[in-house]
Amino acid sequence: MSFDSNMDRLFVLELVRVTEAAAVAAAKLVGMGDEKAADAAAVDAMRRALNEMDIQGRVVIGEGERDEAPMLFIGEEVGTGKGPRVDIALDPLEGTTIAAKAMQNSLAVIALAEEGHLLNAPDVYMDKIAVGPGLPEGVIDLDKTPEENIRDVAEAKGCAVSDLLVCILDRPRHAELIKAVREAGARIKLIGDGDVAGVIATTNPETSVDIYMGSGGAPEGVLAAAALRCIGGQIQGRLLFRNDDERARARKWGIEDLNRKYSTMDMASGDVIFAATGVTDGTMLRGVHSSPDGQKYTTDSVVMRSKSGTVRWIKGEHLRKKAE
Repeated sequence: MSFDSNMDRLFVLELVRVTEAAAVAAAKLVGMGDEKAADAAAVDAMRRALNEMDIQGRVVIGEGERDEAPMLFIGEEVGTGKGPRVDIALDPLEGTTIAAKAMQNSLAVIALAEEGHLLNAPDVYMDKIAVGPGLPEGVIDLDKTPEENIRDVAEAKGCAVSDLLVCILDRPRHAELIKAVREAGARIKLIGDGDVAGVIATTNPETSVDIYMGSGGAPEGVLAAAALRCIGGQIQGRLLFRNDDERARARKWGIEDLNRKYSTMDMASGDVIFAATGVTDGTMLRGVHSSPDGQKYTTDSVVMRSKSGTVRWIKGEHLRKKAE
């Protein structure tokens, strides 16, 4: 059963409060060069805010398994214990390296769905390909070569291959992919981190990104799928395993077909709400900024719902003493 309209309004506002709290906590450590400290601050703030929500929440995408992450671990229960049962996918600081270096596109991100409607993906790599809305279903396919996907997207968009911009994480493992894309005739935007923002960029014409390709974290793939469910677009993902320990971890979380190709709906179905707040300035959201006198700060957030297709852009102004 989907959330009723009153619950929708509650969750939309409350989820923004959750991502705002994480973003503000992390922003205090932006540029300090300490990824772990920034992430820990965001995790702690997000957990406190979640535990004030009237939900029976279960973290299905979190900071890791319980023995690896003391807070917001996979399987952790959050909320007051009142209200509906929901699954939660979260990344309190997406782009820890970005934040530590004060670079662009670091976000605090969360998705909430009806119980059983978010893929419980293990913390392994996932091969991904994504496009924005308005294209024929199935226009992209992980089983096709990069050249074939690029050609098909160009044909669907009615443009030349050379007009396409492909977003790829700048990693040594992508050397062959980068070569194949350039040989196909498309242009490439390399990003240092933050593949949730990279996937979402395909939905925003202002970024000029047409396709996202390459491997990144599986948890981030689920979060990106949740966003695409709300605003349109397509994503496919396939888990990648480096060793038997990772395969065993996947089976522990109930994944039997290790070669399965996951669609957007496979990763995020039912009634989904997605929220993000900028930590540093980016293509989608501005980061957290303090006023010249240091007495207040501003936040920039987006919250989306799949059922209605509503996208709300929320700018917050917070008095520092009251907020802290």
